[in-house]
Amino acid sequence: MAEIAADARHDPEAAAATRRYFWGRFLVYAVLTLFAVIYLAPLLVVVFNSLREQSDIARNGLISLPRSFRLDAWAQAWGTYCVSGTCEGMKRNFFNSLWMTIPATLISTLLGAMNGYVLSKWRFKGSEILFNLMLLGVFMPGQISLMPWAFLLGKLGLTNSTYGLVLIHVVQGISFTTLFCRNFYVSIPDDLIKAARIDGAGFWRIFRKIILPLSPPILIVTVIWQFTGIWNEYLFGVVFTSGQQQPITAALVALTAGGTTARAYDVMSAAVLIGALPPLLIYLFGGKYFVRGLTQGAIK
Repeated sequence: MAEIAADARHDPEAAAATRRYFWGRFLVYAVLTLFAVIYLAPLLVVVFNSLREQSDIARNGLISLPRSFRLDAWAQAWGTYCVSGTCEGMKRNFFNSLWMTIPATLISTLLGAMNGYVLSKWRFKGSEILFNLMLLGVFMPGQISLMPWAFLLGKLGLTNSTYGLVLIHVVQGISFTTLFCRNFYVSIPDDLIKAARIDGAGFWRIFRKIILPLSPPILIVTVIWQFTGIWNEYLFGVVFTSGQQQPITAALVALTAGGTTARAYDVMSAAVLIGALPPLLIYLFGGKYFVRGLTQGAIK
């Protein structure tokens, strides 16, 4: 860079090119910084409000720097605030979401891996038609399935329960996980599978010994996708559960839609952050693996 600057002092064209390069980079970083600030501004407002006193919010408005640092709103939001007729905070709903999201994510990912394995390496007559039919679930809005799910959960005795939500999210997520895994497994050479079959390996042994060891990139993608989508989903939670059985997203809807005239914005902000914490952690620690896995799955 020093040599370029030295040459630029003696060459007008080089000097002009250097200035264009500098201002071009400056403009790019300025625009990126502006968009980052715009994107992060709502999050910062919620974080600041969760640390402010309610009197400070009422006096200075929602958009203001905290005059003091306090965590009382977090404690209330977690354990004592009244939501949906109970005064246990968001704690029960938070764990409801965990008990729903973790098994639904793992089961749907495993089923998607098996489906992708079958549809890519053990093709049969009509397998492409079956795959295309499964893809319909990717484009099908959840509202269409509300009535069938209500009927099925009633017949199975799973109404107003976390187990019912686990079943719903497993079935609803199979289309996505199958799509991801199938597209990734297509890139695995068929000769590798043929060689294993010649050596006497069967369906399950090939899956355990060959497919799964090659699958971490796409399995990370599906786990992150499913965990984030299931955790943030609220339609099924609102419709099929109530009271203490609701996931945290449904409880947040009930909290923000409360009919009280005086809103505890400090507690509400803390509750929103509690509900957003697991997806944020998934993004912070797994975001780079998500992008890397999608990239690997896109290369054929």
